[in-house]
Amino acid sequence: MGIRPELAENDEVIASPGIAMPNREWPRSALHHMPAFAPIPLGRAIPDTTHAVSCSLPTMADVIGYEEKDPAVIACMGSGYPRFVVHPFNRRLGAELATELALENHEIWLTCSATTAKALAAEIKTSPVVIIDHAGLHGVAHPPDSIIANHAKTYLQNTGGFLSSREAEDHLAVRGRIPPLAPESLQLTDPLSKIQATLLRAYPGAAKSDIILAPSGMNAFHAAWRSLADLQTSRGRTVWIQFGWLYLDTIAQLKRFSTSAPDYIHLVDVTDLSALAAACAAAGDRLAGLVTEAPTNPLIQTADLPAVARMIHRHGGRLIVDPTLVSPFNVSVLPHADLIVNSLTKYAASDGDVIAGVTIINPVGPDADWLRQQINERSDSIYSRDLSRLAAQIEDYESVIAQTNATAVQVVKFLHQHPAIDQVYWSMREPTRDNYLKIARSPQHVGSMISFTVKGPLAPFYDQLTLPKGPSFGMKQTLICPFIYLAHYDLVTSPSGRDALARSGIDPNLLRLSVGTEPAAQIIAALDQALIQSSG
Repeated sequence: MGIRPELAENDEVIASPGIAMPNREWPRSALHHMPAFAPIPLGRAIPDTTHAVSCSLPTMADVIGYEEKDPAVIACMGSGYPRFVVHPFNRRLGAELATELALENHEIWLTCSATTAKALAAEIKTSPVVIIDHAGLHGVAHPPDSIIANHAKTYLQNTGGFLSSREAEDHLAVRGRIPPLAPESLQLTDPLSKIQATLLRAYPGAAKSDIILAPSGMNAFHAAWRSLADLQTSRGRTVWIQFGWLYLDTIAQLKRFSTSAPDYIHLVDVTDLSALAAACAAAGDRLAGLVTEAPTNPLIQTADLPAVARMIHRHGGRLIVDPTLVSPFNVSVLPHADLIVNSLTKYAASDGDVIAGVTIINPVGPDADWLRQQINERSDSIYSRDLSRLAAQIEDYESVIAQTNATAVQVVKFLHQHPAIDQVYWSMREPTRDNYLKIARSPQHVGSMISFTVKGPLAPFYDQLTLPKGPSFGMKQTLICPFIYLAHYDLVTSPSGRDALARSGIDPNLLRLSVGTEPAAQIIAALDQALIQSSG
């Protein structure tokens, strides 16, 4: 292992109609003289900016230490993905409010809206709870209690309800608690229109009124799904189907807010339409709908979306689809879905320093008018400076997609040909390749996401790899992470959890690689070098 074979002239494993697979070999001498990625220290923000959405976890020991709350690791974590790690500005502003409101002996959770603060207070169900509404800020305070604090944090993580770090920064600046704001590129003239114009190109057939922005992708999902679930419940329809292995907070919301445990059904295999038909028949007139990703995270599997939509609609259900993993500029899902939820943190904000999301309503759906009104009322607003920052980046959206699509094909070919690589997952992998092509904008629109496993232990390869290592994806920077360890550590570390992963076809050691805009040869050289070094 570590000696890479010549690339085959014709590779039937990964060749797809319309995709010109690169047949050239990068000589090993050339690979080793490519400019190297510089290792990023533990806890350093990725990118190294104030509001970065990722942070460096450079070794598997760091990953495990982070998950197990090792003080030595946590002490190095200056920031992290904002729905999982409370930003330092938010913590500092909470401390300021504790003093201002005489709540020094309380834990404070700052929220993105008054509505979310009230929902959080109702969720944690403890007394005494203080709902904060002060100087334009909202949140909840409670006496110190680790169980309550964990409950509150998890709720805000699941629903995307945390206060924006930019809003916290602005409040601290007004109070004179931090230096003047660091300059950043902002679109100050009508940022909403610029964002809407781009999203209308991503979702042809939608109108501006069908686009509802939110402070995060999970906040968008929360508003959209809860609105649709309320409507379906009023019709006596309470059964929801999760189709495939989805992102953890989507799963958490389906479980948390389903009417009862039997009303939540998880179908593992997105290719098994017979199982879906049986579930629909069993639910009968109680079927509310189905939630899926197209493709799914992290196995990058795609259901036969037209067939799924026909089946769900025939039984009176509604369909929610999330195309975030590859972006709506790669797949067209609006013709099949009643609602689309999409994280704009990925690809749209490719500099990696904005949290945002959007719901798209299918204007010809049977409930479009009702949903448009209800989701607008239920959705939280994006903070103004986040909106301006997103607008400043979104002009790169389509070019980033085009560039990373082309690069991903070359990286996939390298991985498939390397003897130290076990499995490679991408949009064109069988058995769901044809399903993907049904919604792909063209056979070249493959997406930049690749998941793979290595032969042998994970840590030697991961630790040697110099690519940026941390959560999130869809950035101009290439980013890799041991996704299952970060998203489902409880499953990785228990026999029953590993059994559950195995039933879903997921290897705990799977790595999720988000291909960035760097030259393909540089990304491949970094992978190749780590594979050589880890093979001994």
